[in-house]
Amino acid sequence: MRKTFAIAAIAAATLPLSAALVTSVPAAPVATAARLDEPKWCAPDCGDIVSDWSLTAYAVIRAANGYVDPMAASRVLASMHIAMHDAVNAVDGRYPTHMAIEPATAPYDAAVAAAVAAHDVLVGFHPDQAGIAGAALEAPLLDAGVRPAVETGRAVGAAAAAAILADRAADGTGLKEDWTEQEGAGHYRHVPGWDFLVAPQWRSVRPFALTAPDQFRTDPPPALDSATYAAEFAEVAATGRDVSAVRTADESEYTAFWYEFSDIGWNRVTRVAARENELDLWDSARLFALVNMGMADAYIAGWDSKIHWDFWRPVTAIAAADDDGNDGTIAIPDWVPYLPTPPIQDHPSTHSALGAAAATVLVGILGDKGFAMTSTTALEEAPWRNYESFSSAALENAESRIHAGIHFRSATVAGLELGRSIGNHVLNTFTTVTD
Repeated sequence: MRKTFAIAAIAAATLPLSAALVTSVPAAPVATAARLDEPKWCAPDCGDIVSDWSLTAYAVIRAANGYVDPMAASRVLASMHIAMHDAVNAVDGRYPTHMAIEPATAPYDAAVAAAVAAHDVLVGFHPDQAGIAGAALEAPLLDAGVRPAVETGRAVGAAAAAAILADRAADGTGLKEDWTEQEGAGHYRHVPGWDFLVAPQWRSVRPFALTAPDQFRTDPPPALDSATYAAEFAEVAATGRDVSAVRTADESEYTAFWYEFSDIGWNRVTRVAARENELDLWDSARLFALVNMGMADAYIAGWDSKIHWDFWRPVTAIAAADDDGNDGTIAIPDWVPYLPTPPIQDHPSTHSALGAAAATVLVGILGDKGFAMTSTTALEEAPWRNYESFSSAALENAESRIHAGIHFRSATVAGLELGRSIGNHVLNTFTTVTD
C-alpha cells in the first residue's frame, strides 16, 4: 500500500464521525521609533491577524495534500508562526526573535510584516497553493494602503520568512530511514491495514526548541510479565473495543471528539484563547509561535521514544497475548479497536504529548482558563464540548486514546509527561521579555 494513500485513509476514517467542524536571538534595538507608526487599519490591536493566518495555513495544507501528514503540517505551522513572531518583533520588539534577521532601518507596519511573513512561509512550503495564500494576503495589503511603513513592513516580513525557510531547509525531514520489524513479543507489529511504519526518519529531525530529539526521552513501557501490563491490557481490551460494554456514552463522545490530529485541534484551542483574551498582535504572535513549536517538537521527541522502545499496539498485543508470557492476559483473536490505529509504535502517545505541550504553553502564558469548542471528528449528536481549563482538556485528550483502543495507559501517561517537559522548556527558553 502506498504511504500517501495509507496515511490519507487514517484521516478519511474519521469523516463519518464528523458533523461539525535553536536558541533565541535578541532583536537589535536600532529603531526605537518603530512603534510610532503602529497600524490603524486593523484596529483595535491586530491580534486577529495571527488567528486568521492559522486558518489560512489549515486551508493551504488541506488543499495541498488533504492534511494527511500531521508531522509535516506541524513543521509548516511552527515555521509560519515563528516567522510572524519574528516579523513583529524585528525592531524594538516586545520579545526576542527566534531567528536572526536583518533589522529594519525605519518604522514599519508590524501587521503587514506578520501577514507577508505568513504568506511567504506557506508559499515556500506549498508553492502549488500560492493562490490561496495570495488571496489571504490581498485584503490586508489593500486595507493597509500605500505608505512607507507598509513597504518596509513587507520587506521585514519577507526577511523573517526567508530566515526560517533557510533554517528548516536542512532539518532532516527529507532524509530516508529504514525500519524493519524486530522479533519477539512486545515489539511493534504492523497494525491491520498498514504494511509500513510512518515516517521513521522523524525521530532524527532537528527540533525547533529542544537541543535534541532525545532530550526528554520517556521511561520504558511496563514489562510484559508485570502486573501493570496485565492491568493496562485488561483496561484497553474492555473499554477500547469497537463495541464495548464498559465504555460510557460520554467516553465515546470525547474519544471521537479528540481523534482529529492534535495540531488541528490545539490550534483551534489557541484561536479561541487568543480571541477570548483579546491578545494584541505581539502577544498573539508569541502564543501561536510557542504552542506550535511545542507541538512540532512533541512529534519529533515522541517519534524518538516510540521507535526507541518499539512497543506494540493494543490491536496486535491483544491478538497475540498467548505469547506475551503473562498469565494475566488472555488473547482475543477477533478484537477490533473503537477507532483505527495509526501505523506507529505505542509508547509514548504523541497525541497526549502534543496536547500536554500546547496546554502547558497556554497555561504558562494565559493561566489555566476554560473554553468551549467543536472538532472535525465530533459525533453528530455531540459537536461541542466545554472545558474548565486547558489542563483538564489535555487530560481528557490523553484519556481518549485508551477508549479509542489505540494506546495502553502507560503510553498516555508518558506522553503527558513528555509534553509537559517540552512545553515548560519552550516557556523557559523562549519567552524572555526584552523590556
